Amino acid sequence: MAHLRSRRRLALAVPVVLSLTASLGFLPAAASAAPQTASAAERVADAPSLAYVVNTKADRRTIASVKRAIAAAGGTVVVTYDRIGVIVVHSANPDFGKEIREARGVESAGATRTAPLTAAGTTDEGAADHLTASEAARTKAASAETPGSEPLEADQWDLRAIGADEAARINPGSREVTVAVIDTGVDDTHPDLAPNFSASQSANCVGGKADTSEGAWRPYTDEDYHGTHVAGEIAAARNGIGVAGVAPGVKVAGIKVSDPDNGLFYPENVVCAFVFAADHGVEITNNSYYVDPWLYNCMDDPDQKAIVDAVNRAQLYAQKKGTLHLASAGNSNHDLASDAIVDDSSPDDSTPVTRTIDPSECFDVPTQLPGVVTVSATGVQNLKSYYSTYGHGVVDIAAPGGDRRYQLPDTPSKDGRILSTMPNGEYAFLQGTSMASPHAAGVAALLKSKHPRATPAQLQALLKAQADNPGCPESYDQDGDGVQDATCEGGSRVNGFYGFGIVNALRAVK
Repeated sequence: MAHLRSRRRLALAVPVVLSLTASLGFLPAAASAAPQTASAAERVADAPSLAYVVNTKADRRTIASVKRAIAAAGGTVVVTYDRIGVIVVHSANPDFGKEIREARGVESAGATRTAPLTAAGTTDEGAADHLTASEAARTKAASAETPGSEPLEADQWDLRAIGADEAARINPGSREVTVAVIDTGVDDTHPDLAPNFSASQSANCVGGKADTSEGAWRPYTDEDYHGTHVAGEIAAARNGIGVAGVAPGVKVAGIKVSDPDNGLFYPENVVCAFVFAADHGVEITNNSYYVDPWLYNCMDDPDQKAIVDAVNRAQLYAQKKGTLHLASAGNSNHDLASDAIVDDSSPDDSTPVTRTIDPSECFDVPTQLPGVVTVSATGVQNLKSYYSTYGHGVVDIAAPGGDRRYQLPDTPSKDGRILSTMPNGEYAFLQGTSMASPHAAGVAALLKSKHPRATPAQLQALLKAQADNPGCPESYDQDGDGVQDATCEGGSRVNGFYGFGIVNALRAVK
């Protein structure tokens, strides 16, 4: 992964420090007035506050009872998602989690971080290299030889790899379809994104409650470029400017979930994003990140179990309302179908510890949640990218994510990464499964345009059916040292590297 911790990091771009927590200090006046017991008040006098998710049955009586228990344990309700039974809480009581889990009606509860409030990740793999003026000029000259192409399209080997350039001439996608980018924010003023941006379906979900004020969905700074890059890969317009997206005719929205202080994607932010997308008619979400602070959430830990529960309730709610979710597989070159994985990066908001986890009991969220389409990354040679996580029975499909190390294209820049939009009207190369997922989301948007009544399950089936599977390679010794860098299990129809295959935009529109 890039070293922005989530799927964002899975894009290789310039080093970035993301921030996500600014809004977390907000507390509704009514909730802050809730009574505390004297003992709870004494316990929290000098203690730092943490954020929690408390999960209950989704009925008013149970939720009301649990809210009383929250107040008695020294907690303050930030927001309640009644329809899914998730309550976001702040508390300075160090025993809050333990106490609230014993309350009647609570099904799971836990802290969403290990560091105090105001103290996330993504899947781009590395840092972004901006296109220099000379490179842009050379690329534009090369593109000029191809009528109808965008000025920088000659360097977009990824579009040609999945037939997206040809697909756009048949069906660029419907304006009735929106893909929401749940990420670090989207710069909707970019000339390649402005024509297709849907402000009415965009928000800032940091803190767990949606802010839909003008521009709230935009990146905090230019360093929070990840979401803008992802948005361009999906739906950059074919307007004679810069680059083109896989589905240049659909709409794209931005739902910001990255904390302003540390760039992390905390659970309550992601819960808000899924619910907001569902309630605002979004057909598809792209999730190029993992929910912080744990790369893998283990069900034998009460805090991590509560995180899985809360986010899963939100994403299932969205699925039931007709929203398909796609997520990047990760940039650790882990086999998610193996017996054990060593995780030395979690928690990423305090001091990481090394732990060996069982992938059947510990989950990358939202990537491994039910119904979510898991996407691995490929390079120009249609081979798994060296960094891409994989796993037979886990990965659903593959898509171009770039590979600057072993798979270099015959393009003007010779850069094996993905070229897309950046804040302030700029463009840059990135690589990672963060870049693969939006390519698949773009193809899903084309399929939804052609099959507008398709349910999320039907759309996922169509996505798998149109994919091209190269099958497991005979050898995967990328660095030539005589040792296999990853093992592909499965056959030519379904396998651990590519799932059902690499997405095909041209086949999707035919």
